[in-house]
Amino acid sequence: MSETNHDRRQFLKTGGAVAAALVTGAGATLPAAARTLPELPSNPVTPKAMPTRNLGQTGYRVGVFSLGGQAALERANNEEVSVAIINRALDLGVNYLDTSSIYGGPPRWSEQYLGKVMKTRRSEAFLATKTKERTRDDSMRMIEESLKLLQTDYVDLWQLHDIGTMTDVNEVFAKGGAMEALIEMHDQKVVRNLGITGHYRPDALTECIHRYPFDTILMALNAADPHQFSFRDQLLPLAVEKQMGIIGMKIPARGRILSTWTPPPIEEQKHSWEGMVLAPRSGTITMREALYYTLSHPVSTVIIGCDSVAQLEENVALARAYTPLSNSQMAALEAKTEPVASQSLFFRHYDRA
Repeated sequence: MSETNHDRRQFLKTGGAVAAALVTGAGATLPAAARTLPELPSNPVTPKAMPTRNLGQTGYRVGVFSLGGQAALERANNEEVSVAIINRALDLGVNYLDTSSIYGGPPRWSEQYLGKVMKTRRSEAFLATKTKERTRDDSMRMIEESLKLLQTDYVDLWQLHDIGTMTDVNEVFAKGGAMEALIEMHDQKVVRNLGITGHYRPDALTECIHRYPFDTILMALNAADPHQFSFRDQLLPLAVEKQMGIIGMKIPARGRILSTWTPPPIEEQKHSWEGMVLAPRSGTITMREALYYTLSHPVSTVIIGCDSVAQLEENVALARAYTPLSNSQMAALEAKTEPVASQSLFFRHYDRA
């Protein structure tokens, strides 16, 4: 283990008095930075591959299509396919990679696969991961393992995963909550930026933005969004006002919004995460329409998980050819998705405390 990594591991085990003071508003002075982060990643292919946008105030120009860490990347023992997708994404100019400590279950397959590539190509992509844990200590354990699996000693973005209710908000901002870990790791230059993510309800995410100046927000925003608990109407304007980096997700809703999607048997759906809303029919729009709808909003980029290199290449080609939709075109897509709104927004339809 290098001296730098050893020092970081020691820090991860120490107390959180400084961060606790910050979270509770005690106004403590931050200690001197432990080190200097490398320059922002740079993928030389990106500017020629697709349109780019500012990732909020991070100083990073991100391609409008980014690779999500689910789909093939969260499947067990799927290294050959996953590593091929990640490498091809970088080759095609994708410069933002998304993952989480919970993708792929306890083995964290997604972080493992990304680590195989990051070992040699770390400087080419903005690397984002998340903690689903709500306490400082558990989140510290999550980031330590993330660094190990991702084969890096820093990440560009560390996010609170799936903030959905005020219970989540109060837990992460409490004394000993996850925000202490985020602030500590940011101060120690283990993470470059801090963010929040969510897909359930806009209220809790809105409260988080009021409590802390996060750099980014990852939010569910697809063409069915206006029909139920709309993030576009209630959350997006605030994120724009705060000049946050805005990352869209759930664009194809795991296929359920797409006319090309074939619904699995109902009994099979009942045993899947998406089965909280059973989908007896295909969606109503194309992948091009789904992607362009979200990109026609003031988002920095969108993340989409891919099942194959071919699917990745199709998405990058769509991103390269992107032109904004008019207001009337967007309204037409919203009307088109209304009959499949619940199945396209399945992630907003399960019981949470």
